[in-house]
Amino acid sequence: MMAEFSMASMTDVIFLLLVFFMVTSTFVFPTALEVNLPEGTEQSPAKPATRVFVDSVGSYYVSVADAEPLPVAKDSLAAVLLAVPDTLAEAGIAVYGDEAVPYGRVVEVLNLGAANSLKMVLATRPAATSENTMADGETTDNAL
Repeated sequence: MMAEFSMASMTDVIFLLLVFFMVTSTFVFPTALEVNLPEGTEQSPAKPATRVFVDSVGSYYVSVADAEPLPVAKDSLAAVLLAVPDTLAEAGIAVYGDEAVPYGRVVEVLNLGAANSLKMVLATRPAATSENTMADGETTDNAL
């Protein structure tokens, strides 16, 4: 009998497990649409499951419970938001307005939510915290 142990089959099993977990794992994307959010200093700890997107051309999209965002006409936006289940609406509705969209479009969505007693939050990206170098060598923190 041989006193050696071959590790070749063990490495094959480990490699197959690694490939299996890489293929079956899912990647979570924070937004399904590419929306260039404005910067904000305050971040909300709540993570709403319902999202309203206003893209750079002013089109509206609604995503409920991480589903694919669907285009919605402006006049039917209130009906779609009121059809959201109460368990998801309690967490609030996040409004993702592109930086390039006129401010009035985002306010229209917020007013629509207020008129229908819906809790809404405005989504922003975190403000840049990098330090800027001044001409005389001093540094200042870029806080808003």
